[in-house]
Amino acid sequence: MASFKTQVGIVGAGPAGLMLSHLLHQHGISSIVLEAKSRTYCEERVRAGVLEHTSVEMLRIAGVAQRLEQEGLRHEGIELGLHGRLHRIPFVELTGKAVTIYGQQEVVKDLINRRLSDGGDLRFECGEVSLHDFDGTQPSIRVERRGTVDTIRCDFIAGCDGFHGVSRSSFPDGALTIYDHTYTFAWLGILAEAAPSREELVYMHHARGFALYSMRSPRVTRLYLQCKPNEDLAEWSNSRVWDELHTRLECSDGWYPTEGRILQKSVTGMRSFVAEPLQCGRLFLAGDAAHIVPPTGAKGMNLALADVHYLAEALRTLYSENSHKKLDSYSATCLRRIWKAQRFSSWMTSLLHRFEDATPFDRKRQEAELEYVMSSRAAATSLAENYVGLPLD
Repeated sequence: MASFKTQVGIVGAGPAGLMLSHLLHQHGISSIVLEAKSRTYCEERVRAGVLEHTSVEMLRIAGVAQRLEQEGLRHEGIELGLHGRLHRIPFVELTGKAVTIYGQQEVVKDLINRRLSDGGDLRFECGEVSLHDFDGTQPSIRVERRGTVDTIRCDFIAGCDGFHGVSRSSFPDGALTIYDHTYTFAWLGILAEAAPSREELVYMHHARGFALYSMRSPRVTRLYLQCKPNEDLAEWSNSRVWDELHTRLECSDGWYPTEGRILQKSVTGMRSFVAEPLQCGRLFLAGDAAHIVPPTGAKGMNLALADVHYLAEALRTLYSENSHKKLDSYSATCLRRIWKAQRFSSWMTSLLHRFEDATPFDRKRQEAELEYVMSSRAAATSLAENYVGLPLD
């Protein structure tokens, strides 16, 4: 058994954990990052792809946006669809800001490369991890790795290990209040080797269910269909997928998505989840360990980056100014942003999806609300402000 010492032990090498480690390094604060999966797995796992203006600025200021600026796809709006008719929400015109399409795995690659080039301590393929004594002044992490069990002694622990990680489950019984909502539908998503045939994302409301057209690069598109949570992928042949996408996305102007070789097919459940508070003693939660949003509002990775922005700044003020104020208010600060993102994501989800238990009145009201957003500059501005990212406090 070996013992290591660092200022912040970070569990999880997703965008939250890696970005936190990088920001801490810039403030002269040491960290060790522990990750259960391999480096290859982390760098190839396809997840979210929309970066808010706020997140792009954060990455630029942190000096890790060089490849993003070269390869990211800047989007100055999105399109909303109803009955095959599209209406554009012009982000830049309404807010002066845009979003950027750049896959989560690309952000992870950039952060891993930067941390390693800066001499960062990243430990992949860790086995069982347990958190200890975070209710006192000397927390520790025990980690099994390569047949040995090491102890990492630290001042603080950051739980950035996702919804199923060990960090949140380490909170004592009764320490957390859970707010949870599971939707009765899911998304069937495909990654296709097809050049984008439309410049911006298309969010389409359809009687058969929601559909989303998006992209990941100049050569790859990402498309989604509303489906059942227990959908059997074996029943979705490639031809059936494309037929359904054409049915739901085909527009009155004649546009429909370009087909291509399907590289990946998966079903993503839809849920809203918040755990409060985000702190127990010297253990802090960030990212999916603390909250999950339905993907309709494109907030998951962006919320994670905001969390660690607040946490890094709080730790900086503690170490450099001996002030506990920001650290003590970390949970409350994050939760203000989290609940605004939950509100927006829930609203977008309810606006665009088909609900099987909806009455004819509900469906007519839903269409009227979508028509209103498509015709009102005030409503469109509200959508745009939330989509591009609210300012950091």
